[in-house]
Formats: sequence, C-alpha cells, structure tokens
Amino acid sequence: MVELYKQYQKLLFRLAYQLTGSAADAEDAVQDLFVKVQNRSVERLQEPKAYLCKMMTNHCIDQLRSARKRRELYIGPWLPEPVFDDSSFEEAERHETLSYAMLVLLEKLTPAERAVFVLREALCFDYPAIAELTDKSELNCRKIMSRAKAKMGITEEELIKRGAVQQQWIEQFLGALSQGKVDEVLSLLHEDATLFSDGGGKVTSAIRPIVSAGRVAQFLLGTIRKAEQEEGGFSVELATFGGEVGILLRQDGIVTTATFIQLKHSRAQEIYIVRNPDKLAKLQTK
Repeated sequence: MVELYKQYQKLLFRLAYQLTGSAADAEDAVQDLFVKVQNRSVERLQEPKAYLCKMMTNHCIDQLRSARKRRELYIGPWLPEPVFDDSSFEEAERHETLSYAMLVLLEKLTPAERAVFVLREALCFDYPAIAELTDKSELNCRKIMSRAKAKMGITEEELIKRGAVQQQWIEQFLGALSQGKVDEVLSLLHEDATLFSDGGGKVTSAIRPIVSAGRVAQFLLGTIRKAEQEEGGFSVELATFGGEVGILLRQDGIVTTATFIQLKHSRAQEIYIVRNPDKLAKLQTK
C-alpha cells in the first residue's frame, strides 16, 4: 500500500484538485481514498491506476454536487484555491496541466462534464478509458466533452493556445503599476478586461466583477497605493502555480493576495485575484 501511495499520490491529487478547485479538499480526498483501499481485495487492484482514478473521480463528483449549494451562497466570486508548483518558470511554460483561467471556466460545468473534461484535457486519458472511468459509453463521453467546451466558450485552437501570461509580460505590467504609469497600464489591458476578486466575505474585495480597461486599471492602481501606505511595507514576487506564473503580494511577510492573468492578443483579458485567507493558508509555508 505504501508503494501504491508513493506511485499514485501526485496523480490522484492532481485529478482531485482540478475536479474540485480546492487543494484542501483534494488532500482530504487522497487520504480518504487510501483509507478505503486498505480494505479492498488484492484482485481489485490488478490495474491500480485505472481503479484508483475511478474511485477518485466518483468521490469528487459526489463532492462537487454537495459543494454547489455552498458556492451559490458564497460572498462574491468563487475562485479556485492556488497551489504551488515546484517547476521552474521555463518548465511552467510547457507544463501539461490546466491553466488557472481554465479552472475558473470549469465552474460553468456539471460535475459529470467537469470530470470528462479534466480526464481528457488535464490527464490525457483517451475516450475508451474515460468511458470506463465514468461508467458511460465512449459516444456519450464525446458528446459530454463537446457540450463542456461549448459551455466554456472555447474552441479546439484555444485549448491548445490558451495559456498563462509570460514572466516578461508580468514584470512589465507590475513595473507600470508600481510607477503609476496609467497609459502603459491601459495599453496592457484588453478594452473589455474583467477582474474577479475572491475575498470570501472575510477580507476587502470586489463583490462583483470589474469590467473595462479603465475601471480595472483604476482598481489595480488604487490597490498598489493602498498597499504602499500600510504599515510594515509590502513586497511583490512571482511564483509558479500548477504550471503557470502567478503574482504574490506579501504584507509584513504574510501572503495576502495571489493573482493570475489571462492574455488575449498580448493584453490582459481576465485578472483573477484571490484574497480569501483560507485559500492562501498553504502559501504561507514558502
């Protein structure tokens, strides 16, 4: 059992995290799964990868169904919990995983649609395997995948190209913000840029999405000015999360904000800001 855990723990965590959007829930799911597996017969573990992934998929689908009501009552936008990645920036560019923006789009899907999408796009299972893992026909899985992409509003080309912002672009953007260069900030924002801020009702954040380059620029410049006025000072650093570059804001050494940016034609289309302390707890250890 120890060997099974060592071999499949990371794969199962990756699957659970991308299905639920919560690192805490994913860790609990992995622990629960291996507790259950200890009581299963050896015959059932002849193909451990498929068996464990099927167990995890079913567990997370049940979890997503119960989480829907909680997220409907959530104060402000609900965003996925950021997860650190040990990859270098260069490795992050070619990391085979879903971008943060893609995880946000997954919230539009039903649990079954999300499962098929993650198994296909994040874990690269073929349709026969997905059919086996989800107890559906291969044809049905293909239809579910097509429906999921339609709901998310993405094409096959976007699935390939849709990625996170590059480190160089982020450094330019942060430089413009820190120096208060309004025109340069505006030039780096798409005209219909949208900013989502998740405070969970526990810290100050925008309850509704902020739309348009002008309003987004005003919000970000105001946030920087406010941070500069706080006692103890603040710092900004780059880190990798699930294979992409994100931005951390620290106040008195404590991570208070994690930010992710999605580009469209080299300009920021969506900006995701996570401020809920519960979702930042695991980022305090690095």
